[in-house]
Amino acid sequence: MLYFALCFFFLLQIFTTTTTPTTPPPYRATDFILLNCGSSTNSTDSSHRSWDGDERSKYAPPNASTASSALQASSQHSSVNTVPYMTARVFHSQFTYTFPVLTGPKFIRLYFYPNTYSNYNTTQSFFSVSVNNFTLLNNFSAYLNSPSPSNPSFMKEYLINVEENQRIDLTFSPNQNSFAFINGIEIVSVPDKLYFMGNDVQIKFIDQSYYLQDDTVLENLYRLNVGGTNIEIQDDSGMFRAWYQDDDYIFGGDYGFNPHADDVRIHYTPQTPPYSAPEKVYTTSRTMANTSISLEWLFPVDSGFYYLHRFHFCEIQLEITKINHRVFEISIDNQTVDVGVDVIYWTGGTEIPIYKDYITWVPDDGRHGKKDLRLSLFPDLRTHPLYANALLNGLEIFKLSDQSRSLAAANPEPLPVEFDGESGLQPENEKKKKSRKPLVIIGSVIGVIALIIAAMSFLSFRSGTTNPTKSSWIPLSYVSGSTTRTSGSGSSLPSNLCKHFLLDEMKSATNNFNDNFVIGKGGFGNVYKGYIDNGATAVAIKRLNTSSNQGVHEFLTEINMLSKLRHLHLVSLLGYCDENGEMILVYEYMAHGTLREHLYNSENSLLPWKQRLQICIGAAKGLHYLHTSAKHTIIHRDVKSTNILLDEKWVAKVSDFGLSRVGPTGGLHTHVSTVVKGSFGYLDPEYYRRQQLTDKSDVYSFGVVLFEVLCARPPIIPSLPKEKVNLAEWAKLCFKKGTLEQTIIDPSLKDEIAPECLSKYIETALMCLRDRGTERPAMSDVVWSLEFAMQLQEAAEKRDVDVAMDIVGGGFSPLAKPSFPLLWNGGPNSTDHEEMFSGSSEAASRSKSSGFLSASASSSQKMNSGEVFSEILNPAGR
Repeated sequence: MLYFALCFFFLLQIFTTTTTPTTPPPYRATDFILLNCGSSTNSTDSSHRSWDGDERSKYAPPNASTASSALQASSQHSSVNTVPYMTARVFHSQFTYTFPVLTGPKFIRLYFYPNTYSNYNTTQSFFSVSVNNFTLLNNFSAYLNSPSPSNPSFMKEYLINVEENQRIDLTFSPNQNSFAFINGIEIVSVPDKLYFMGNDVQIKFIDQSYYLQDDTVLENLYRLNVGGTNIEIQDDSGMFRAWYQDDDYIFGGDYGFNPHADDVRIHYTPQTPPYSAPEKVYTTSRTMANTSISLEWLFPVDSGFYYLHRFHFCEIQLEITKINHRVFEISIDNQTVDVGVDVIYWTGGTEIPIYKDYITWVPDDGRHGKKDLRLSLFPDLRTHPLYANALLNGLEIFKLSDQSRSLAAANPEPLPVEFDGESGLQPENEKKKKSRKPLVIIGSVIGVIALIIAAMSFLSFRSGTTNPTKSSWIPLSYVSGSTTRTSGSGSSLPSNLCKHFLLDEMKSATNNFNDNFVIGKGGFGNVYKGYIDNGATAVAIKRLNTSSNQGVHEFLTEINMLSKLRHLHLVSLLGYCDENGEMILVYEYMAHGTLREHLYNSENSLLPWKQRLQICIGAAKGLHYLHTSAKHTIIHRDVKSTNILLDEKWVAKVSDFGLSRVGPTGGLHTHVSTVVKGSFGYLDPEYYRRQQLTDKSDVYSFGVVLFEVLCARPPIIPSLPKEKVNLAEWAKLCFKKGTLEQTIIDPSLKDEIAPECLSKYIETALMCLRDRGTERPAMSDVVWSLEFAMQLQEAAEKRDVDVAMDIVGGGFSPLAKPSFPLLWNGGPNSTDHEEMFSGSSEAASRSKSSGFLSASASSSQKMNSGEVFSEILNPAGR
């Protein structure tokens, strides 16, 4: 019985051990040294760790008393009246600490408190620090590197791999006629293979591999608990790493986050052991809010170095349970470093953590000065995941020593100090620490003002006589005017470029913004139909909704862009109101509303094909005007069917310039680097990945509109099967399969489109949707190609009429329809219509000079070669 009882007891113990979750044990450091510099006694810090005084320490050289001074810090800041900041060791000449340690990686943490020590003013302290023949700091000023006067103490953390010598030599070298100082030194061992994973382990470096050598020294710049709160060193997993919240670095958007979930149990793995990061890192995260289209952070870093980025991921949301539920891309410094990131695919399930490393290079500015490093996460929609979202739980950024075995960089510029009525003098970065988001808003306003100045400088329109080859899109005269300050946006607005309406006039025009006057709603707010000039003139009045994500930026951009632009195919801005916090824009009234309202999901009758095509031609002319008719390109950035309006004569006009940007200024500037903005389904994927905006981004969006017009469906329908969700991708897929005509085209257009016109139209749309912007046509070519498609349509209709008359005259009845092989069937596009335009020597010359394929080439050859608009041979359409 005793035997069976013991067996039962042991089985019970085993069962209990394997089924009851336990907190993973922390890492046990094999080397752990805390040195309180300048102190002669042992002390305990706020985390209950014991520090040894370095007076007569075994780590200091025998002549320490003559080479250095142990000094007490003055009590200026209560926030730093803790060990090790209460004392300092000041060095008058070169001084070396020697620490015997075991081989392997070690954290070295240097603690600085720039203060007045006896007669030593640390504002005059400049020195260098080296470790085992690596330069950590050079001409370093702790005063200039201090976070702020109100919180001056700081720590610098380095990671070194100790090899055969089994010791760390830490040397302080004061500059001539200066001195060096240090408050505390910490050395703690690190698990093997945690950061130094082996000289033969590949790390992704954009589209190639990088090998982090064991003889590299790393400096930790950022360690963030993304979406969570600060994690103190005693709560780390044995290496006393501090993890900070990421709020100070979030950039340019509205972000959601998942707070700590108490019921989540993190399941560490051999690939991601418990000491990789604390559980709190993996049980909090930041994800995209419903109103954002990416996750963005901005980090100041030193130029001229490689950087190791460690991303920590763990899926803990209840909705994300399977592969392809959430897939995203990672971009660092506007370069895509990874695509198709699917955490569950990597880990095999939820609540399983993982980290991924990436290397990037930040070019030198000539002095290793500061640059902003942008980190971006975008949804990757190519596999049609269930959710368009991205995720990050934690982040570590390390700077890597360069070829000269150095991590040294330039000191920051002295901070300008401004008066704060509440707390006295504050430097600018202290304000950043207090609240990053208000600073982002202020920065955005400053950016808007800069944009206004740039726009007013750049929009000097070309003068000269009318060129007969550009007919309808010649720009009208440039309108100049003064500015006046109003009380709404708090910025100077043009008073002579468009009319400044009073708020009372706006209320009178809309019956005090009565809901019965609402004719549309958008991201900016409600659009009302109103009447001005004593009821004689109908106008569209767009009023900013205070809860809208748009605001002063879009308001000012719209005014300063559109008030200077005058074209038949651009909506005219008549004026604005900027009073009592209201921001209102007044436009010419467009009687037939938006293009989308006449394509689908509307009670309006659907437009016939030729009218749709004419509208596309008009919209293309409006965009061409934006791209070419000013000194510098204007990029619309939000081209879509709801931003193409139709007046009482069905003339198409491009509208809504709130997101518009002045394009590159020429020379080496080929794009504008900017946060991604626009509308899902229309966004240029290249701009989406790289955050590099060009006029070809508008071309891509217009290509989506072309298919939207042809297919009469929204660009995104989430409820459809995966391959049909995205209109642009589905159209390209159907083209490859040769099923486009049968599966995707609006059934109401059956028998309306001449096959040759349809072929040219689809060719145009597909070229607009090319993945690479450089392979897309210019809007001038798009205009020309669409006008050619219209000529093909009209020629086919005329031919049909002539054939019908011949048939009827010969005694045959119904109207015959000519047969014309479509482009996606791979047959040659060679019928009589090609010879219709081949007689023009000017056309032949243009075709040859443009590098277009000859008319005798097959359509499939043209598409495969990448040539654009090979059949545009008649310049009369322009």
